[in-house]
Amino acid sequence: MPHYEELNFGCRLAGMPDFEWEKLKDYISDVTFYGLKGTNIGYGLIAALDAWADSGVEYETDEPRWETGCIFGNSIADTEAMKNVIIRVDNKEAKKLGSRVVEQAMNSGATSYITGRLGLGNKVVTNSAACATGTQAILMGYEYIKHGYAKRMIVGSTEHVDTYVYGAFDSMRVLSRKFNDHPEQASRPMSSTAGGFIPGSGAGAFILEDLDFALERNAKIYAEVLGGSSNSGGQRLGGTMTAANSTGVIRCINEAMTNSNVSASQIDLVSGHLTATNADRQEIENWTMALNRKGKDFPLTNSLKSMIGHCLSAAGSIESVAAVLQIEHQFVHPNINLEDPNPVITDMVSIDSLPVKMIKKEVNIVAKANFGFGDVNSCIILSKYN
Repeated sequence: MPHYEELNFGCRLAGMPDFEWEKLKDYISDVTFYGLKGTNIGYGLIAALDAWADSGVEYETDEPRWETGCIFGNSIADTEAMKNVIIRVDNKEAKKLGSRVVEQAMNSGATSYITGRLGLGNKVVTNSAACATGTQAILMGYEYIKHGYAKRMIVGSTEHVDTYVYGAFDSMRVLSRKFNDHPEQASRPMSSTAGGFIPGSGAGAFILEDLDFALERNAKIYAEVLGGSSNSGGQRLGGTMTAANSTGVIRCINEAMTNSNVSASQIDLVSGHLTATNADRQEIENWTMALNRKGKDFPLTNSLKSMIGHCLSAAGSIESVAAVLQIEHQFVHPNINLEDPNPVITDMVSIDSLPVKMIKKEVNIVAKANFGFGDVNSCIILSKYN
């Protein structure tokens, strides 16, 4: 990212989607398009509407879809989109901002645009739980359906790591600075030479449905959400604003398995949070304790962040899409850049549990977890549908 070099950032890399703003014209009306700003809203719209199209449900409706709601998360409004607001207000030109600027400033912007495009009439929620946002959104949608509040929920999350958010993380020195000249090698979860995470951006979305409702319309079913758990370590017992309380993490994973009626021995794959920071070692230890599995008994484990970076609030939803695709196509994706695994990690688990090449394998149950700033945790259990 040459602009980051111009700004003298220590890390100058990013996992940016191949996104063309004009492409939004294929999804929304011209009137909506010309009033829209905010890349995170754009990402979320495309992800949600692509998922809707894949589900086979018609786009258009004259009446609200009372049976369908939306839970879609993000961290903050797109600060680059708000830069113009700040400049105009400071220059005493607030009257020139126009009538739609509030839509871009709302944290619920993406959810509101998705809901309006599809006419959703059930519960509409914008959740925000840092890096746990995506998996938490999926779990919340599952719970609404399970308790009979909705038949269908669009769930997911979106994030655009713009210049200002990026700069804030760069100042914390938690981003990788060693590989600016070799970006393809920079994101290195569980590696001895990991030097921090690489910010990513994008969105992921799912259409969750009550099983009978889905079967009645002959929907294609990719996987099943068996259950999950979301909690907080309370920033106690070693947990802080930026570090997870291991007791809370272990409790979250165990509760997810209990709520899903799944035993640790049934888990075929762990889709970890694993950001390429020092927290990777503690996370693997937490998984060994939660599952009571270690060494050669530890399940296959991977981190999508090795390929796309850390998408913050969007991480959980995008990584859950990857988890479902591995169930659908029966494979385990590799951990790239793991030619030098951290010895502290391989002292706990077998190196064979951390694949560096794609493996064709039966994958029936995946534990997907994310842990975020504020000491918040979320874990969902995904299963092949039988």
